[in-house]
Amino acid sequence: MESGKKVLVVQGGWDGHEPTLTSKRFAGMMEKHDYAVEISDTLDVFADADKLMGLDLIVACWTMGEIDPEYVKNISRAVGSGVGLAGCHGGMCDSFRNNVEWQFMTGGQWVSHPGADGIDYTVNIRHGSSPIIEGLEDFRVCSEHYYLHIDPAIEVLATTRFPIVNYYHISNRPVDIPVAWTKFWGNGRVFYNALGHHDDVFEKSPNAGIMMERGMLWAAQGKQFAIDNNLTTERFENEARMF
Repeated sequence: MESGKKVLVVQGGWDGHEPTLTSKRFAGMMEKHDYAVEISDTLDVFADADKLMGLDLIVACWTMGEIDPEYVKNISRAVGSGVGLAGCHGGMCDSFRNNVEWQFMTGGQWVSHPGADGIDYTVNIRHGSSPIIEGLEDFRVCSEHYYLHIDPAIEVLATTRFPIVNYYHISNRPVDIPVAWTKFWGNGRVFYNALGHHDDVFEKSPNAGIMMERGMLWAAQGKQFAIDNNLTTERFENEARMF
């Protein structure tokens, strides 16, 4: 029997982020928890607004490219109603550089990775910020070191210290950039993990995989919470121009 809990994973864009491998990994994580997972190779799946409304979770594994603004509106409404949204690295927060609604909804946008791949750095867990990181300790990573512009409304779960590699930004004071966060979009839950330049980081740094799995589950569970608590989108809706 097919599970009543549904996840849509959308994979594509720049192949360097190994979207096929990360999508397969994330699908397996959710299937362990009895979610039925569909993997799509096209953004056109976002044209079906009713389909999106019937999901528990959308997982974005699509780096760069462009998206039809109507597709983003469909996603925004679905997430606003309670459907979760989750992703990692450039697959969610460097997906569509020209779409500000996507960036507003996801909570951040990649702007640099000084030194590119192969940078050794520490991920610092922000203890007590969320059950998603409960029991986890700081850990080392060798990967891209993501510098992001972020929404001040996010709940930060883990950070990393900049600078490590010299560039023009070092004229400023050292800063802690979020590595993982949550936020809300209407009734929907959003989770992001900046790790994932290559799929194998989730094996080489097991805590990265634990955060990803827990984050996706947390985002997916928001749909049932909205249903159980009779949450509607009425208070979020207006005719004001937003974008």
